[in-house]
Amino acid sequence: MAHDTAGGLTGWDLEGFHSGGDTEAWKRLGSHIVTVDDDERGPITGTRFAVWAPNAKAVQVVADFNWWNGDDLHLIPGSGVWATFIEGVGAGVRYKYRILDQWGTWHEKVDPMARYSEQAPGNASIVWESDYTWEDDDWIDRRTASKAYQEPMSIYEMHLGGWRKGLSYRDLADDLISYLQWQGYTHVEFMPLSEHPFAPSWGYQVTGYYSPTSRYGNPDDLRYLIDQLHQAGIGVIMDWVPGHFPKDDWALGRFDGTALYEHADPRQGEHLDWGTYIFNYGRNEVKSFLISNALYWVSEFHVDGLRVDAVASMLYLDYSRPEGQWVPNKFGGRENLDAIDFLRYVNSHLYRRHPGILMIAEESTSFAGVTKPVNEGGLGFGFKWNMGWMNDSLGYLGLNPFHRQYHHNEMTFAMVYQYSENFILPISHDEVVHGKEAMINKIQGDDWQQFATLRAFYSYMWAFPGKQLIFMGQEFGQRHEFDESVSLEWYVADMWGHGGLKRLFRDLNLIYRAHPELWQLDYDPEGFAWLDANDAQENMFSWLRRDKDGHVIACFTNFSPNPQTNHETGLPFPGVWKEILNTDIKRYDGTGQYGNLGQIVASEEPFGDFPASATLVVPPMGTVWLKYQDQDALSADDQDESQSEEDRPAQQ
Repeated sequence: MAHDTAGGLTGWDLEGFHSGGDTEAWKRLGSHIVTVDDDERGPITGTRFAVWAPNAKAVQVVADFNWWNGDDLHLIPGSGVWATFIEGVGAGVRYKYRILDQWGTWHEKVDPMARYSEQAPGNASIVWESDYTWEDDDWIDRRTASKAYQEPMSIYEMHLGGWRKGLSYRDLADDLISYLQWQGYTHVEFMPLSEHPFAPSWGYQVTGYYSPTSRYGNPDDLRYLIDQLHQAGIGVIMDWVPGHFPKDDWALGRFDGTALYEHADPRQGEHLDWGTYIFNYGRNEVKSFLISNALYWVSEFHVDGLRVDAVASMLYLDYSRPEGQWVPNKFGGRENLDAIDFLRYVNSHLYRRHPGILMIAEESTSFAGVTKPVNEGGLGFGFKWNMGWMNDSLGYLGLNPFHRQYHHNEMTFAMVYQYSENFILPISHDEVVHGKEAMINKIQGDDWQQFATLRAFYSYMWAFPGKQLIFMGQEFGQRHEFDESVSLEWYVADMWGHGGLKRLFRDLNLIYRAHPELWQLDYDPEGFAWLDANDAQENMFSWLRRDKDGHVIACFTNFSPNPQTNHETGLPFPGVWKEILNTDIKRYDGTGQYGNLGQIVASEEPFGDFPASATLVVPPMGTVWLKYQDQDALSADDQDESQSEEDRPAQQ
């Protein structure tokens, strides 16, 4: 039966929630198994239910234990929070709230703070308490001491249910980890794992912000997956969606009959494009709800970072709105000042609480200072997706090779603004859905030209300043657009072309991680220098990458179908430059005909602005990386990294 207590919850406990300063609100609101003292019987165990509904006239909990008939919650004075304690209720019980609004209408709602929920099409909240014991202390210690900007980062973005259909969180702990280790990625990024009823939303229309989706298991099963990933040396990033939420009548929208989490004015509170509500970032309780949610995933699930979705939609009051359909800020501008303050608050708090995590913005405009520290006037993110680089690169790839010479500067333009933010280079799920075609089908030509161009492009990308991200299926050239309802096309993954691309990705990651030249100074101008930014006629791009100790790798990409068999280039040093990557070798299903016999030798003859020069072979639609050898003999490690004799293309 219901007790007339709130399970120990008081108005004092809720002051932080109402001031916007409660960053662990999940510990107070929602359902919790607790033990209370009874004057007559002593300690009693049951579940405390607590929900914020300040404009409600009455609130009930309807559940398995009361045959969905309802037990009353009691308003904690001055708090707007309703609570009750139900003796004997434990984990696994399904429940909802029934809320009576000011106009006498009852609304049945799921718990905004539920930490476990029914699998769609069901939507009831479920009482849950974790008993999981983590074993990733070594990983967390390393993360805390890490310096992400100066470390390698190659990210495998994935939709968990569409990778191999039917696998649970625990199944993935075996299959996914072995694959990621073989491929060599440093991080995996999951598209949103918060509960969502509509599968084709891919998790971007969240109804259970604190509930890991139960499609793949319970919350501790997800903890197990993340724990195992950490023990295997793989970081975990999760997409987080504070920009909007759906209008399902049983979820957050008009929660107590009024606009509680959202703005009442549709010019401020609704996204026209998505048909969703916008959070009211200026309301203290909403700030507590959202910042607690961000911290919840980092603290309770040990995720290593959050990629914040649709940041641009949060920053601008006129985002995707016609003239006259938006409300200016108090200064008459278009910036959403409340959202800006909220993002600064989230980033600064999470970085302070968990040093070493990654806060990543998907921000599609040129808003200044996205990755600038908050104390210097920035938003405080650690990284930003480089959407400009992505759009320019994919536009270039889609051209007939003959026409690429007229768009050469679209590929070099990214270096103009490279050091304005800390960029991640994303070729994400967004680029292979909704009629945009799979990556391989964006490229003109026959199979050979398509695969060769993909190999050249991804190698170009891995050598470009910034961290890298690709979406699942790209690593073997899946031909169909992403479809969450089926598995990736694994049956083609080892066929000609597809298998070569998959092997290239493995080698790209292994070579990349072994060479600090390719990542240590990503955000320092000292880490990059053009060899030739202007070879438009040959569709050639060449540059140097350096590490802090002065080691150098020269990178050449030829986006023309014509081999460069006598390409002259300047170099910073005379001597031996070892070929550590050639995308035309047979291992990658290339021709095996165009290479440098493992190395070139640069002379002391000046060329352009450089004191040394050499000639080399760059394959058609191919990439070559050359590492300067500043020792007379290769170390054993260098020998291991070299391509084998049978893989090396012949000198042309």
